[in-house]
Amino acid sequence: MSYFITASDLNSELENIFEFAEKELILISPYIKLHERFKSVLKTKLDNPELSIIVVFGKNETDVSKSMKKEDFEFFKQFPNVQIRHEKRLHAKLFANENDVLITSMNLYDYSQDTNIETGILSRTNDKYIGTSALGYFDRVIDQAVLLFDKIPVFEKGIFGLTKKYKNSEIQFDVTNEFYSNTNFNQKRKTERIKNTRSENTVQKNKSGYCIRTGAAIIFNVEKPLSSNAYISWKKFENDEYAENYCHFSGEASNGNTCVKRPILSKNWNKAKKEHGF
Repeated sequence: MSYFITASDLNSELENIFEFAEKELILISPYIKLHERFKSVLKTKLDNPELSIIVVFGKNETDVSKSMKKEDFEFFKQFPNVQIRHEKRLHAKLFANENDVLITSMNLYDYSQDTNIETGILSRTNDKYIGTSALGYFDRVIDQAVLLFDKIPVFEKGIFGLTKKYKNSEIQFDVTNEFYSNTNFNQKRKTERIKNTRSENTVQKNKSGYCIRTGAAIIFNVEKPLSSNAYISWKKFENDEYAENYCHFSGEASNGNTCVKRPILSKNWNKAKKEHGF
């Protein structure tokens, strides 16, 4: 079910997305300046390494602090399982947890929340069309955005691997200081990304595949049939037989008949094997 919401209801539902996020929280907004109310809710999540937080912001290429001040950036860096990215073309806004998706005109900016006339569409879990379509599209936006910071939790597996205990979190990537001090950062990263993409395209010509969770276009690899952000979500449980939504080879809906262990529909297996030579 989806709902059109405005005014105070919009702020209330956004706060609920923050509050009830236990496994996944996606925040996509060109401008981010956290309201103290939202900060308070988020602080309750600091001890939850199972919660994967993805933040994407953008705009103001020559003065990125206008899009998100470094103090807010540093606030997000405190969390045990977080990824922060920048996309200079970003204008869309989406906020989601594992249950709800909010597509809205409102930035995650205290002024917008207190002053502007804003609207949004809230999609509950059972609205597969809007929620799944939106997340599939924004999964590509996330993948294309420039990675600035990445921290992941480290777990210790218990007896028989049935339980796991949180040990600590490790920073995998951090260019915060470079990002906030270098006005040419995005141009430099864009050049590097174009070079890498051209190199990949040369090697992987005609080797395109699809994420089995979101349907987003990715490099074909039966060992890695998930996009980077879908993989973050899958990693929480690491169930390689969990039913997914799409065929890695054709991109068609699989109706739950694909999984990480079997990412290609059986009817497409021989054709995929012949075409990709695995």
